Amino acid sequence: MKITGIVLAGGLGRRMGGVNKGLLPFQGRPLVVHVIERFAPQVDELLINANSDLETYAAFGYPVISDAITGFAGPLAGLQCGMSAARHPFIATVPCDAPYLPDDLVSRLATVLERDSADLAVARTGNQPHPVFCLCRRTLLPGLTAFLENGGRKFDTWYAALRAEEVAFDDTPEAFANINTPKELACQDKAA
Repeated sequence: MKITGIVLAGGLGRRMGGVNKGLLPFQGRPLVVHVIERFAPQVDELLINANSDLETYAAFGYPVISDAITGFAGPLAGLQCGMSAARHPFIATVPCDAPYLPDDLVSRLATVLERDSADLAVARTGNQPHPVFCLCRRTLLPGLTAFLENGGRKFDTWYAALRAEEVAFDDTPEAFANINTPKELACQDKAA
C-alpha cells in the first residue's frame, strides 16, 4: 500500500489569535517539525497543506500545496488539494498541531481499511472520533470535490455517507492532544 501523507496546516488559527499554529515554537522548534518527524516515516510521500507562510513551510523540505477552494474552507479542502497532488492511491492526514501523534498511526489505520475494504479509516479514542487523523482512498476525490462545491465543510458529515471505520487508539489517547490556544501551547510545552 503506497501512501501520500498530508500535514494539514492551512487553517486560520482563530483560537490561537490568528497566527499560523504549525510555525509556533514548541520545545524549541516549530510545532509542525514535531509532526513531520513522527509522520514522515509512516508514509511514502509527504505534502504540507498551507495557505500562508508558504516559503517558511517549504523550507522544511517537502512540497507545499494550497487549497483549491478559497476562503479557508477547513481540513477537507486540505485533503482535497492533497488528493489532487498525491502520487499514491491512499492518503493519510494529520493536523500540524498534534506533536504526539502515534508512531503507528498509519499502519493501524491501514490494517482496518484493508481488512474491512473501507473507503476511509479514522482514529478514535473512547467515543471521540478524530477525523483529521485519517487514511482514505484517493478514488474519493470526485465525491469530496462535489461535497465541497455544494458548501459542505464538516469532515464527519462527508464521511458519514462512506464506508468508514473508526479505529480505536484507547492505548494512546494523549497522542491526539492538539494545541489550539496559547494556554494549551504553554501547558503542553511545560509538560513535555
